[in-house]
Amino acid sequence: MSDAAPPPLLSRADFMAAIPWCVGQAGVGQARRLVFCDPDFLDWPLDDPILLEALGTWLRQPQRRLVLLAASFDELQRRRPRFVAWRRTDAHAIDALLPAEDLAPALPTLLLDDGVLCLHLSDKRLWRGRITLESTRARAWRDRIDAVLQRSEPGFPATALGL
Repeated sequence: MSDAAPPPLLSRADFMAAIPWCVGQAGVGQARRLVFCDPDFLDWPLDDPILLEALGTWLRQPQRRLVLLAASFDELQRRRPRFVAWRRTDAHAIDALLPAEDLAPALPTLLLDDGVLCLHLSDKRLWRGRITLESTRARAWRDRIDAVLQRSEPGFPATALGL
């Protein structure tokens, strides 16, 4: 990881800036997997060209995987056309999953890599959260999210097939 300190999460703007920062850190740390988790991703800057460029750069590295976990992708598909088109290009390296129905209401707003990076928005109303580079916190979140991923199924197909 670089020596750059994680930005504080004290506002919506901080959260928007933290996501590309985290993707950049994942690249520096050579993370092989990123997990984005949110009930619907509507508050994430997924249409931002800078974020899509950073994600694309990261995904072009060998054996990279982006995992999207959401209760629903419906609004994301309607409101983030740039992301939807970008995803089609890199669909081979992106999993979009829907958790079991009983787990969906409790999905956190979270970004994790497979190392020490963890961004957690604990209060969406006030935009409060934290970014940590602590292995124990990241491991605890990974264990929790991996349990949800085991009870998830594919959602948000990259292409729609007609009959």
